[in-house]
Amino acid sequence: MKNKFAYTYNRSLKTAMAGLLAIGLGVASCSKYTELAPKNAMPAETVFNDSATIELALNGMYNTAAIGSYNDDYSAGRGYPFGAASIEQAEMRGEDMVNLATFYEITYKATYSPTSANNVNMWVNLYALINQTNTLIDGVRKAAAKGVVSQAKAAQVEGEARFMRALAHHEAVINFSRPYADGAGSKVGVPYRDLPVGTPEEIQVAMKIGRGTVAEDYTKILADLDYAEANLPATPKGKDIARAGKGAAIALKTRIKLHMGDWAGVIAEATKLGTATAGNFVSPINGYKLLPGPDEAFVKYDNNKESIFSIAQSAATNPNTNAALASMFGPADKNGRGLVATSPNLYNASFWVSDDLRRSALQVKQLTVKSGKPSQNFYFNYKYRDYLNKADWAPIIRYAEVILNAAEAYARTGNTAQAFLLFNAVRNRALPPTSTNFLTTPPADMVQAILNERRIEFAGEGRRWPDITRLVMDPVYGTGGIPAKVLLTDLKDDGSNYDLVNRPVTNSRFGKIDYSDFRFIWPLPSTEILSNPTLKDAQNPGY
Repeated sequence: MKNKFAYTYNRSLKTAMAGLLAIGLGVASCSKYTELAPKNAMPAETVFNDSATIELALNGMYNTAAIGSYNDDYSAGRGYPFGAASIEQAEMRGEDMVNLATFYEITYKATYSPTSANNVNMWVNLYALINQTNTLIDGVRKAAAKGVVSQAKAAQVEGEARFMRALAHHEAVINFSRPYADGAGSKVGVPYRDLPVGTPEEIQVAMKIGRGTVAEDYTKILADLDYAEANLPATPKGKDIARAGKGAAIALKTRIKLHMGDWAGVIAEATKLGTATAGNFVSPINGYKLLPGPDEAFVKYDNNKESIFSIAQSAATNPNTNAALASMFGPADKNGRGLVATSPNLYNASFWVSDDLRRSALQVKQLTVKSGKPSQNFYFNYKYRDYLNKADWAPIIRYAEVILNAAEAYARTGNTAQAFLLFNAVRNRALPPTSTNFLTTPPADMVQAILNERRIEFAGEGRRWPDITRLVMDPVYGTGGIPAKVLLTDLKDDGSNYDLVNRPVTNSRFGKIDYSDFRFIWPLPSTEILSNPTLKDAQNPGY
């Protein structure tokens, strides 16, 4: 029996109903743990009258974040929002991977509309997850008031739920709204929903919540994370990286404040995790650290000290062939689907030195021959390699990101020495001991070096789009829009575009989309616009 915490959205806010599912003890008991109203209901008051069931519901919240629904079908979840989809969509919105098939064509070429499946399902599943967190928060508060659980336990459960609520709202903001850098957050944001929706009365209240501003969203995101930090244990239950702990809340705050350009805030938060030392960076909270090898966090995806928070998958519960990370990013000759290759322009980039171990450990070349000729001998991401069971966990935030977030903040504020120490910690662990590419003095442009390092270190982890959107208006380091992209027809089947000796630049024939273009952000789903009177006239311009 799968461990779930599900939500029926039905694509109309007027019919949205919260739902809880717990772990059944066997086949006979599965029917007892089904969706709340409208069908086969297990009432919320029943769930929150038992401490063990509350814990199961909390576990289920994470499961739904991993699987989600696809076009309202929970039996065919495709990893919305955080089990795979947030990573895959963020990579395909950027230029460091090449779309090889029609599967991601709409995202890759920005031809999405208010009815496009990927952005519609992202919105629906983000707000479904948000409603689950709100239902859990409301229920556990009432349970504590009745003495079902202690106040401390209720605060811990609420902390985990508020962490997920913050994560979900930020994902919505970076996809459906203009970045904080545009007018210091003055642009229109996304609805920040912080109350459960499960009764007609609650639905009416929820429908009055407008989009507000990006700044208002960030204020509420940080408030949720501050609460999570204050109330979560340093070591999550069972030392489980699939559960949010104090370190996860702090780490996510470094990301949020990076998006806000709050460099001092990034440094203050990262310092709590050990980034202000003179080297040998280890977090005093839960002992997070860089592992010796750049691939270890992925080989040991379910148990390692570099991953601060990940979304768990298993052979029984994963986004399946149509979304699992190994399926989407893996080459066909290794039983992946061969849908997405690493861009040769990233692979050949001058800032990615030839002996970097991330080439051999985290990139793999497909070697295939069809009709006696080479066929798509391209490089593919190799961070996710469980092609059989599809059980690779989805990395949400690693200690490497905290280090590079802090490095950029230090560089931006003139502390080049500390920025260089942090930058080198990530870069050096990917170089063999005999390498001649170790740096002893800071690069002339420390910020650019850190941004380049991010593209290498986080390739295939969904960090490219967030960096594009947060930096888009930067007068020195911004892209000015969605960068131009390589097309499949730009690649030669023999793999000669990938050449570390000559490092050719492959023509990016799909042109840049300027920041001023309406396609820079996604449209709100037509179903939301049609069913929610408050958002009726709140569609993003151009759609």
